[in-house]
Amino acid sequence: TERVSETPSGGRAPIIVWFRNDLRLHDHPALRDAVRTAALCGAPVVPRYCLDPGQFVATRDAPPRTGLHRARFLLESLAALRTSCRERGSELTIRMGRAADVIPSIARAIGARRVFYHEEATFEELAQARAVSDALRDVALHRAGETEPLVPCRSHTMLELRDLPFELGDLPDVFTPYRRLVNDVSVRAPLEAPHTLPSVSSLSLEAGVLPTLHDLGLAEPPHDPRAAMRFDGGEAAGLRRVQEWIWDRDRLSQYKQTRNGLLAPDDSSKLSPWLALGCLSPRVVHAEVRRYEDERVRNADTEWLIYELHWRDYFRWLAEQRGVALFRAGGLPNLSLAWRTLEEPDVAEAFERWCTGRTGFPLVDAAMRELLATGYTTNRARQNVASFLTRVLGIDWRLGASWFETQLIDYDVCSNWGNWSYVAGVGTDARGFRFFNVHKQALDYDPTGAFARHWLPELAGVPDARIYRPDLLTDEERRVFGVSPNSEADGAYPPPVVDLLPAAEANGVRYVRAVADASDGIKRGVTPRFSKRNV
Repeated sequence: TERVSETPSGGRAPIIVWFRNDLRLHDHPALRDAVRTAALCGAPVVPRYCLDPGQFVATRDAPPRTGLHRARFLLESLAALRTSCRERGSELTIRMGRAADVIPSIARAIGARRVFYHEEATFEELAQARAVSDALRDVALHRAGETEPLVPCRSHTMLELRDLPFELGDLPDVFTPYRRLVNDVSVRAPLEAPHTLPSVSSLSLEAGVLPTLHDLGLAEPPHDPRAAMRFDGGEAAGLRRVQEWIWDRDRLSQYKQTRNGLLAPDDSSKLSPWLALGCLSPRVVHAEVRRYEDERVRNADTEWLIYELHWRDYFRWLAEQRGVALFRAGGLPNLSLAWRTLEEPDVAEAFERWCTGRTGFPLVDAAMRELLATGYTTNRARQNVASFLTRVLGIDWRLGASWFETQLIDYDVCSNWGNWSYVAGVGTDARGFRFFNVHKQALDYDPTGAFARHWLPELAGVPDARIYRPDLLTDEERRVFGVSPNSEADGAYPPPVVDLLPAAEANGVRYVRAVADASDGIKRGVTPRFSKRNV
């Protein structure tokens, strides 16, 4: 129950800004509109964040939806947002609990009649907003004839929905025609952060304690010295990364050439954690890229970053348009694929080996161990491990997407599930059965084995020619290179969990049959084929 010493009345009814995945002050339409509305009547604006304990609790069948790395980044971002609010004369009030309980509670206590918030695209988040709206009506804060108490705003995409040259229902099924349609659409300039915020001092609200990881039932993640970089949460950290990567280190001009690098921290922008949690607006990134093009150089590298921001937008529109279809086993085309599940004992073991980086395929294992240790791994690595789980092991893609949800500090529901369904062949841009041959990918993107040695110390002594094929080492080579011949020994590198190419081909045959049987897949022009061409 909220406690206040004074409740403004009449036209001075306070206004609440409910923060979600929008933990910034710049380019924040909900905050802008709330401040403007408050200014008309001299009302206070109350920034609010709800920490739902259920997001951090493991169940018998699954780890917590928000793991320790992601939780650490979230808490740092909340601390930074609270500091920014205080610097502008306000206070971010934080409460533990369900939004449907916490938001109406404060609204009742302070007599608020308007709640501005950032609208999400997917069904759980939309259901949460509906529950808050219903609860606000239940506490009699909505009078007949008044506007709705819950006011949605959008601020998570580069383009705005109203600027798209088509209705959302006409969104192209594949990205390339979408990209052509939006290519000439102007991106709106980002909003500046307010210099001051209306004070909440008259309400004498308790700020609320920002919990620690321990309070949430999570351990403090130790810093792994092998991490490419440390991602500090918060708006200032995100803006600083933009400045350093684009301007100070001048890496944007070679981005397309280096973006698939697996180790160097500046090979890619690494902006995704701040974009995912809304500490950084995509329109700010777009504006900085265009300014860089005006002041330094415009080339294919600079355009590629804009291209990827369009992909990010597209996944959000796709999730909003297709709803729960994005999350079903058969994905958008609803293919009847016989995914392997954890009910099968050998599958449970294979999935565990994938999660912990012990599949016997060094590229997969190095990426998964990096993910466990840091909460991050590169896009090239993600594509390989996702392809391996779904195309080689044949395991339900949703298990992998859920594992990423727990682990990734840059988890974004639309991009994560959109990308996973894409790689699994049940999302947008279906191209038949294509898989990532992890042996070939390793030679293409890490020919010296530096990435493998960095994360797999048990293979440190293996020469370049064998680093990605330890299964081909003779007993004598294992002795010479310091690789334990005993796969059961502590610290020994495991044998391959599966025979790569035969396993992929068997899954390819199943995929082809499913596509051939799917009438809506045929209507969408998906060619039922299995191609041994892999990437």
